[in-house]
Amino acid sequence: MTVTTDARAPWSQLRLRQSAHVRDLLAETRFSVDQLIQPIFIVDGASGSQPITGLGDNARLGEAAALDVIARDVDAGVRHFLLFSIPARKAESNLRFDPAKRATDAVKTRFGDALCLWVDICLCSSTTHGHCGLLDPAGRIDLDASLDALGRMAVDVADAGADGVSPSDMMDGRTAHLRKVLDEHGHGRVPIMSYSTKFASQFYGPFREAAASAPQFGDRRHYQIDVRSRRDAIASSVRCAGEGADLLMVKPGLTSLDLISPIAEATGKPVGAYQVSGEYASLVSLAQQGLTNFDAALLETWWVFRRAGAAYLITYGARQAAALGLGR
Repeated sequence: MTVTTDARAPWSQLRLRQSAHVRDLLAETRFSVDQLIQPIFIVDGASGSQPITGLGDNARLGEAAALDVIARDVDAGVRHFLLFSIPARKAESNLRFDPAKRATDAVKTRFGDALCLWVDICLCSSTTHGHCGLLDPAGRIDLDASLDALGRMAVDVADAGADGVSPSDMMDGRTAHLRKVLDEHGHGRVPIMSYSTKFASQFYGPFREAAASAPQFGDRRHYQIDVRSRRDAIASSVRCAGEGADLLMVKPGLTSLDLISPIAEATGKPVGAYQVSGEYASLVSLAQQGLTNFDAALLETWWVFRRAGAAYLITYGARQAAALGLGR
């Protein structure tokens, strides 16, 4: 399976070459902290920090606390962050993304080009029902309304200075829609890092606590990929590539190792992996019980991702890379 190039390809190359941070993220002849992305959770209206079950030193943070944490991470060599904005209020429709705009603006105003800020684009933290799209009166995904909301969120955070957007919702056609609206609003240089192959998985528990995003009824199997479906998994990334995604991703990472190289070969795009919250929390739990050396186990998993062909990694332990000997 291959994807054909189109007129957007030169723009995609420009988006991936324009920033030293992104060039370092995708460098193929080394492995360093530059190729790790640290998730950060900013809770609108909150102050201080609130621990996240299972995720070690990761926490839900108020804006001021988040800026302090990011400052320490930057001092430790981290250059890429994936922002998850959690609003104080949820709604069923007419969603507003002011919290994401404020959080993005605060980070970029404080740190500027010292870091590369990717912003997660999804609706699950904003909706009362916790699903990743808006629902029609029958409780089914309203695709057009969902794409409109996702597009507004992407434009809002790009206006606020986001270096890249990262759609995680798995709505059909969302990558093409985001590319279209970003281009129309003067953000043709903003790259899309798509959660292009995302499975309906049991390994997302700590994240759903952190993002207050657990579905209030049902599950997400009708829009996320069945873990048994290899063809669908690869085809999903091929579609995202064809729709204009600049970077692709598999999630969960460790249970998708077999897909990284095939997706890269089929698309010619950089393919990363998300070491998701449940995967990371399993290492934390083993270490707490004295059953493994956490630092050694974490570094081992990172090397396995690289061995499988991952161009970059999203991991809750990126801030520990320098201490583990993975310098710049």
